[in-house]
Amino acid sequence: MQLWNRVDKKILEDNLLKSNENRITISFYKYAKIQHPNDWRNELYLALDKLGVLGRIYVADEGINAQISVPEENKQAFIDYLYAYPFLNGIRLNYAIEDDGKSFSKLKILVRKKIVADGIEDASFDSSNCGTHLNATDFNALTEKDDTILVDMRNHYESEIGHFENAITCDVDTFREQLPMVVQMLKDKKDNDIVMYCTGGIRCEKASAWLKHNGFKNVYQLNGGIIEYARQIQEQGLKNKFRGKNFVFDRRLSETISNEIIAHCHQCGKPADTHTNCKNEGCHLLFIQCNECAEQYNGCCCDECKRISLLPEEEQRRLRKGINPGRKVFKKGRSEQLIYKK
Repeated sequence: MQLWNRVDKKILEDNLLKSNENRITISFYKYAKIQHPNDWRNELYLALDKLGVLGRIYVADEGINAQISVPEENKQAFIDYLYAYPFLNGIRLNYAIEDDGKSFSKLKILVRKKIVADGIEDASFDSSNCGTHLNATDFNALTEKDDTILVDMRNHYESEIGHFENAITCDVDTFREQLPMVVQMLKDKKDNDIVMYCTGGIRCEKASAWLKHNGFKNVYQLNGGIIEYARQIQEQGLKNKFRGKNFVFDRRLSETISNEIIAHCHQCGKPADTHTNCKNEGCHLLFIQCNECAEQYNGCCCDECKRISLLPEEEQRRLRKGINPGRKVFKKGRSEQLIYKK
């Protein structure tokens, strides 16, 4: 029985872009003990595939982490299926703020060691002992206090285009390298109020527990992350303390939370906050590019990649044979070609 979509990626993306189907982008997570993650992965795939769900889901013995899109007509059926699992019943679903229905082109469900790679090997660590959850109102109030420390638990390419006022942002590529960095950075602030935030809450759930495990006393986290915060400030007319865009891990790459542009084009230095992947598939570097540079470089990160991108497809395939860009996709700015990456 086929439990993978083997259709070519470009065909799937073309079909998605041509489709008029209304789809809803949703993210959710849950830390819970999963006895047989491989079996459950297959069960999920069969059920969600029938409902037309697309997206990326990680399953591990510590829980589930999902970013998906659902056909609007199947939304309730999807929720009913999800909530039928006792440990997922009533789970908060984060709905995209800006949604064109084109966030994902295929369904991919992977079994991982952890739903968020954290590098933690301490067997005594209890991830359920997390920080106090804050709604948007309480978050705004607590972060107004002078002695409150606000920490962005996302990677450099996320915080560069948008972050909360007065937040500490770390120049890191991964969550696993940020955890020990934050503990070390705040080692003399264990009695302060520490507030953490991320995209949808999953990283802060674990990071806040890790800080408590390391002796921090007053740890808080933004419930539902930036996505839920944006929804609450819109619905309740609250002050928006977020500057810029929220980076998201799908085809959209970002959602606008405020109209302020706080980043710069990595090629010319002009104000810009639009991410793109280099159109040379042998590079595929993630970086920020303004409209003018996109035209000048044909959507590429440098002249050499532009030259390659204009070659016939067969020649491009020959040149990139055996080349794996790997993590370069998420290491935007980690290139000598991008002189305006700060």
